[in-house]
Amino acid sequence: MEHGKFLAQEGAGEIWNWESAAGKLRWKRRVEMLTAHINPAMHVLELGCGTGYFTREIVSTKASIVAIDISPDLLNIARKEIPTDRVEFREENAYEMSFPDSTFDTVVGSSVLHHLDIQRAISEIFRVLKPGGIMVFTEPNMMNPQIALQKNIPWLKRKLGDSPDETAFFAGHSLTC
Repeated sequence: MEHGKFLAQEGAGEIWNWESAAGKLRWKRRVEMLTAHINPAMHVLELGCGTGYFTREIVSTKASIVAIDISPDLLNIARKEIPTDRVEFREENAYEMSFPDSTFDTVVGSSVLHHLDIQRAISEIFRVLKPGGIMVFTEPNMMNPQIALQKNIPWLKRKLGDSPDETAFFAGHSLTC
């Protein structure tokens, strides 16, 4: 929750430098990868929507979207930034979502899994996914120079709002569900 408040105050785009040339290229690649799996007929869950930075992008797919986050501060920003009837913003816990089984065609997220207990979150994602549904996430990794610096320089950790639950990945995780 503290990380959410920090992002609400500082702005995720500012922290991650999405407006730089390199940031725009990284963002474009993430958006293309995540939206390639969405079409207008789908019911999509965005996990960890935060301020709606990625939500803005998936609205263009014309899919029915439910965007969730645990932080009310971030959800308030998202609701103000994205006034559309195609997105339903909800305060939800990724480990105990209120949706019935097999609700969503696709579950997507950008930079959220590293904040979670992966095993618990993925189990819950599988529960709400329809049979044959897909999940697509992009996550930071330690090969990104900014992440490596953030994790290893104490004053930079504080400046960028690094929280104890921030666990950028070195490699993929193996999961059992």
